[in-house]
Amino acid sequence: MRTVVRIEVVHGDITAEQVDAVVTAANESLLGGGGVDGAIHRAAGPRLAQAGGRVGPCEPGDAMATPAFDLDPPVRHVIHTVGPVWEGGDYGEDDTLASCYRRSLAVADELGARTVAFPAIATGLYGFPPERAARIAVATLRTTPTEVTHIRLVAFDRETYDLLAAELR
Repeated sequence: MRTVVRIEVVHGDITAEQVDAVVTAANESLLGGGGVDGAIHRAAGPRLAQAGGRVGPCEPGDAMATPAFDLDPPVRHVIHTVGPVWEGGDYGEDDTLASCYRRSLAVADELGARTVAFPAIATGLYGFPPERAARIAVATLRTTPTEVTHIRLVAFDRETYDLLAAELR
């Protein structure tokens, strides 16, 4: 039986979320990067990059987990997922982005995480069009079977919040 998932959009700092797991928009090395990944790595401390180096690399569209280290409880896990680099939309970018959300939920299920915070994956340095990314994120999260009961889509800026909230309505 499929669990009913509550999805909400919030505007804020993903490193301050009160969830079992946070998802980071990682690069393939899992050693840390810019944007949301850099913020999560700074908050979790240097052991996060060390753990990422042990489990990585991670292919685009896949997801892998590490402990959350210095992130405040109740966060216990960081789920690293690698989004697609936007190349115009003709290279499977939509499918790869949807896979990021599906695989992150699958990893959350394996970990027993019931509450998960997601950033807007691939919309920063990777250049994925934010409106298109919001549509894919919400549609994928709504249709993917999972044991996760509560998903928080955490928008760093107002534009992303507005796009995600519009898709959720």
